[in-house]
Formats: sequence, structure tokens, C-alpha cells
Amino acid sequence: MSLASNIPRAAVTRVDHRPWPIPTGPWILRQRWFNLLFAHWPARVDQLRPLVPKALAIQEFAGSSWVGIVPFRIEGLSLRGLPDIPGLAAFPELNLRLYVEADGKPGVYFISLDAASISAVAGARAAFNLPYFHATMAATMAAGAVRFQSVRRRDPSIRFEADYRPAGEPFEPSPGSLEYFLTERYCLYAPRRRGGVKRLEIQHPPWRLRVAEGQILQNTLASKQGVIMDERAKPLLHVADAQDVLAWTPTAAALTRTGGAGTST
Repeated sequence: MSLASNIPRAAVTRVDHRPWPIPTGPWILRQRWFNLLFAHWPARVDQLRPLVPKALAIQEFAGSSWVGIVPFRIEGLSLRGLPDIPGLAAFPELNLRLYVEADGKPGVYFISLDAASISAVAGARAAFNLPYFHATMAATMAAGAVRFQSVRRRDPSIRFEADYRPAGEPFEPSPGSLEYFLTERYCLYAPRRRGGVKRLEIQHPPWRLRVAEGQILQNTLASKQGVIMDERAKPLLHVADAQDVLAWTPTAAALTRTGGAGTST
């Protein structure tokens, strides 16, 4: 594979960890993610089912599905062959996601993606039909801890605020572990405008996670969007310092699997 000067090299120098081969066509989008929090709560498949296209199987691990909230900062966002775009290349983002599968490929299904860049929101909605929303956001770091705040512009009642910091040594999730199930995913699924589901393949090195400690200070992101999860449960928290990511052109999913729960590991 040819390495242009603006390719995140870490994203293409290791591919042996992937559960299926890297796409053969050219990637179209690059970005780097920083100061990520993975906050997860258990959830019941039957309560998530109305939110997900029937063609996608909602996956479970050890008898439970999971809801993930992932705040982070994007930098170096650009199309293939182009430099970073001023005003668009760096901004905070907040994802609300579920874990699904089609054609034997585990992936992510986004309930929402909030971003501080209105240009990025408009571009992602137009190009990928993803549920992006413009939000007022702040992500600050002090003494090794991150304070992340988000308020959706269209509906200020949709809020998220958290403090988090690493509390352990870095590790790569082991296949078969819950951490692997929640993070090592190499595609996302989204509805097609004319019906059906499309898959967007991504590539990144294995995650280097750390157990985290922190507080979820405000969180109406899930409940205000119809996502029912066990908010009485203590969230499972992990952080990651950085990740290089490449993305390919979305393609129609063959959908050899139909709705229901996926097989847990």
C-alpha cells in the first residue's frame, strides 16, 4: 500500500489484528482521535431493538447488550490527498452507540453523534447519512484529567458532562474479553436514504486502553433519545490517549443475517 505523506502511518503498518482483511480499495478519509473515554452501561436487547434497523443483529456479551458513550477530540480530519482543513480539522465529538452485526462483521450503530463543528455536522450528514448534531462543547485537560461538556444546540436538554482520568497501565484488549467486544470494531452501519443498510469500513491499530476513574456529572444523552440502559449500574470506564483512523467509501451491506441478538463471546 502506498503511503502518502498525510496518511496516519500507524493505521496502515499493522493489520494482523483485524477480524477480516483490510478493504482493497482506496481509503477516503483520515483522522486522529485524542483523550477518549469509553463509558458503557448494560442494556436489554428488546429495549434497544426499536432503535435499530431490523436487518442488523444487536449483539450481546455474556447475556447483555451494551450502550456506549464516547467523548473525544478529533484532529487531522481530511479527505485523501488533502491537507488539514482550517476550521474543520479539529473539534470535540460525542458519540452514543450500540453494538450490532451483519454479514458476520461486528460493528457500531450510532444513535447520535454530536460535534462542535457545524461544518463537520453538515458534511457528515450529507456524505454518510449519519445522525450528527451541532453542539456547544468544551474539552479541557488539567493534571492528567479531562473535563468534557456537551449541550446540543437544537435541544439543550440533551447534555453530557464528565470528568475522567486513567487509573491503570495501558493494555491491548484480548480477543474474547468484554473490552475487546466493546472497542475492537472495524466498521459502522447506517441506514441508506433509499432503504436498506450500508457499511462503512474503518482501519486503526489495536486499541491501547487503560482502566479509568471519573464521574458522569450530567447525562441525558441516552434517555432523551429513547435509549433505555441500566443507569443504576456503575459505568464501565476506559480511556485511550490517541488513535489513528482511516475510513473507506460506504457500501451496501449484503445482510446475510437478520434481526435479533448476535452470538455473545
